[in-house]
Amino acid sequence: MGPEWQTGTMLPPLAELRKTAHVVSLPMAARFRGIRRREALLLEGPQGWTEFSPFLEYDDAESAAWLAAAIDFGWFEAPAPLRESIPVNATLPAVAPDAVAGILARYPGCRTVKVKVAEAGQSLSDDVARVAAVRRTLGDEGRIRVDANGAWTVAEAAAALDALAPFGLEYAEQPCRSVPELAALRPHAAVLGMPIAADESVRKAEDPVAVARAGAADIVMVKAQPLGGIRASLRIAAEAGLPAVVSSAIDTSVGLAMGAHLAASLPELPYDCGLGTAALLEQDVTDEPLLPEGGAIPVRRATPSAQLLGRHAASADRASWWLDRLARCHRILERRGEA
Repeated sequence: MGPEWQTGTMLPPLAELRKTAHVVSLPMAARFRGIRRREALLLEGPQGWTEFSPFLEYDDAESAAWLAAAIDFGWFEAPAPLRESIPVNATLPAVAPDAVAGILARYPGCRTVKVKVAEAGQSLSDDVARVAAVRRTLGDEGRIRVDANGAWTVAEAAAALDALAPFGLEYAEQPCRSVPELAALRPHAAVLGMPIAADESVRKAEDPVAVARAGAADIVMVKAQPLGGIRASLRIAAEAGLPAVVSSAIDTSVGLAMGAHLAASLPELPYDCGLGTAALLEQDVTDEPLLPEGGAIPVRRATPSAQLLGRHAASADRASWWLDRLARCHRILERRGEA
């Protein structure tokens, strides 16, 4: 998988990537995906700063797509944007109901909230209480979507959607793990008037369009880094032929800029995007972070400040770990002849 420009002769040398590499570790406002600090490797290319930040548990084969995306954004011109700002949703971790209002206050103007559900160690009653707290905070006009990250069986998902339906969900993201499970659940969700969005079934699949061909989803989630860059993501969205929502992977503002340029390049953008996640970080790498204002973020690149890069520099052993990972993923791209 990789952007259209990728050929065996156009991959920047590893030495060029290492020359500007900065590894940072940023504190988060709340635990998300089980972490309290977000690590990322930032690079400066001819087009500006870019980000390589696959999650720590991802193997090198999967992480190589993230490096292809970083090179795409940093070394090659982004498509011409069709819009100047991107409406975004608030992202709510699996917190207790009494913490909901405080976290949503970090997203000024956002009228859509994505709520994490099916968290390990929690129950459906916890999910219902969290979603109820979001509805009370938003009021009747706000939009709520839930994300289970594929944690439910079909039976569990059907019961969960039944329990959550009274809160008027906009859609349910990846309620089950596999494409056949999503296809089995979708008729039940349709009766509830609840669209199904596919995330992991797109970004972690050998064939990211299979979920659309199977009729297993109503919406596709596209994320620039995991899918190999802006151009690869645009191709996948076009081939899927379904409404697309652009989301982040809890990036720094540098990575969020990549997502904003992707969202700005889609022909249609019917849903708020999951690109407001700089609000989940206590600190960022730029003096002008891409934080939501009026429910949207601007379409522009982010430039780190030397002071913040220094302040949030990862420890020497963590920096070495990331540079080794960079080298391994670079070798994968070389072998694939994709970049």
